[in-house]
Amino acid sequence: MANLEIDFCGIKSPNPFWLASAPPTNSGYQVQKAFSEGWGGAVWKTIGAPVLNVCNRYGTIDYKGTKIMGLNNVELISDRPIEVNLKEIRETKRLFPKHTVIVSVMVESKKESWQEIIKRIEDTGADGFELNFGCPHGMSERGMGSAMGQVPEYTQMVTEWVMEVAKTPVIVKLTPNITDIVVPARAAVKGGASALSMINTINSIMGVDLDTFTLRPDVGGKGGHGGYAGKAVKPIALNMVSAAASDEVVQKAGLAISGMGGIEDWRDAAEFMLLGATSVQVCTAVMHYGFRVVEDMIDGMSNWMDEKGFKTPADFIGKSLPRISSFGDFDLGFQTVARINQDKCINCNLCYIACNDAAHQCIDMKTMQLDPDQIKMQPVVREEDCVGCDLCSKVCPVDDCISMVQIETGRPHITWNELIKARPEILNDWDKMEEYRKTANIHIH
Repeated sequence: MANLEIDFCGIKSPNPFWLASAPPTNSGYQVQKAFSEGWGGAVWKTIGAPVLNVCNRYGTIDYKGTKIMGLNNVELISDRPIEVNLKEIRETKRLFPKHTVIVSVMVESKKESWQEIIKRIEDTGADGFELNFGCPHGMSERGMGSAMGQVPEYTQMVTEWVMEVAKTPVIVKLTPNITDIVVPARAAVKGGASALSMINTINSIMGVDLDTFTLRPDVGGKGGHGGYAGKAVKPIALNMVSAAASDEVVQKAGLAISGMGGIEDWRDAAEFMLLGATSVQVCTAVMHYGFRVVEDMIDGMSNWMDEKGFKTPADFIGKSLPRISSFGDFDLGFQTVARINQDKCINCNLCYIACNDAAHQCIDMKTMQLDPDQIKMQPVVREEDCVGCDLCSKVCPVDDCISMVQIETGRPHITWNELIKARPEILNDWDKMEEYRKTANIHIH
């Protein structure tokens, strides 16, 4: 079977599946239980400045019978005494020496405060630190968390403070509440960080109760912004992980990335790793289903790796990064059309409605003689007008009923960048653009 062991900036871990810094890593009991059930590592819930938590703390988005598609929280860092956390970290590492224990840290923006707590944590035998520069609520109002991560100079400065005293790897956790994730990533590189982790939760207001007019979650009649997580944030997280992993400065520095954001199963984890993550962190799925979700993650990834011929995760980490490109380098000559399998069609007509109202009006409803006694109206694609947008197959409720099929039109396989280089005169001239479109048979919308 495949070997799931990883090396994350010098830290060995039995597998890439780690618990994120969150309620599931709030105590030694929880982390030890998680390790017993198969988790390869855990990032201890952030310790540091004194806090007082509130209730209620969570708001959720449910979707068509699926609970917790998105989770909003206003919970702060650990509200347990630092001494208790340090004692349990030391004990956990003693009981599970081969498992990865990372400690998340957040204190006020003072050099002595950061360096003091780093020294205290290192005495526990923990494998490394995660600097929490991402928390978007509560702590940010006190000048910590994302208030630091949103300012590259602060990210670099605090990382430098920590690197002066840290003897174990230092991971900088980045906030997604920023225009370009590469900017703080590069700041962490300048500060000497050993690795990156991303993404922290996304700033959000979960919703409003239409009867009481209170926000969700409701804290004694009041509410506010909190951190959004869960399956719904996965596309955002994948984009940011891949952006950092593709950046030449991050690559040159050789920084490993721990990816998180909406990971529920091994498939999600594999996608993050294909886009550059060496380890993955999970929170919301565990809060929903418990620690045992890791069993399916281990089995699923092992079987997939065997099927693909991968011996270790290193064989596929970042394998999809070369496929990331800019719009200007997409092939304008690549053409697909929609084809409907009439034997599978249930005549819901969603494809017709979507194409007619929201796309390109290239599906017609035609009378079909199914047998001598039965006539139906069936959706039929006019392939000569189909632009290959793929909306129809996305709204179709029947698997494999609508397929997007590649066809050759004889038009040139050229990218936008190549086209503008060859024909710069059409860039700002709609008449010439239309002329080229017609002669080259390229759809321009």
